[in-house]
Amino acid sequence: MALKVTTVEIVLRLLLAVIIAGVIGYDREYKNRPAGIRTHILVCVGACVIALIQQKIGFQAIEFARAFPRFAGVVRADEARLIAQVVSGIGFLGAGTIIVTRHSILGLTTAASLWAVAGLGLAVGMGYYEIAIISALVVIGVLTFLQKIIHIDTLQKIEIKYRDKTATKSYLRQYFAEHHIKIIGVSFNTEQTTAGTVYTNIYRIKIPRQIVYAQIVEDISLRSDIVKVRLIDI
Repeated sequence: MALKVTTVEIVLRLLLAVIIAGVIGYDREYKNRPAGIRTHILVCVGACVIALIQQKIGFQAIEFARAFPRFAGVVRADEARLIAQVVSGIGFLGAGTIIVTRHSILGLTTAASLWAVAGLGLAVGMGYYEIAIISALVVIGVLTFLQKIIHIDTLQKIEIKYRDKTATKSYLRQYFAEHHIKIIGVSFNTEQTTAGTVYTNIYRIKIPRQIVYAQIVEDISLRSDIVKVRLIDI
């Protein structure tokens, strides 16, 4: 086994890191996520460089031990030390892509893809090509095809305030039935205002995958007696 990484190997590993991260980053940028092609490439290349350095340090330690057998017990080179710093350090960058709003959390998948890309960069940098390529295919498959293969109807809670009790309740039942939105549960509330009685229904609903929540809000809010429509946390 040659205790050396040639210039050609360095170039090939860095190029492979760019290609792998570029494909994953393209999916994130195409979907308008916080971290796109450049971020994913830089993370992967950076991890690859650190892995190359770590491997170089290990090879140098072995060569030194061969050249100076008397000091073999003194030389130490931990193969996982720099790599461990990448695994923990990438968390800070991933956290920066997570956006927390009042009703949702965005960017978790992008943060996970950055963490995965860092792992791929380490695999490429260490020369574990089979691990890197197979893992890259799995990551790309998860980001691109998994959502199309596995269909999950999500649970949501939607609050609707309205004035005309009988007509609006009938309209909502009809709307949910036409759009195949399943009502899991509902709670009611009534309040008196200067403008009259306002009724509040909080529906726990299962939304089919092909329906966008924003479209539901827009459709329902078009009715004149609807006072307010909003999604609330389950």
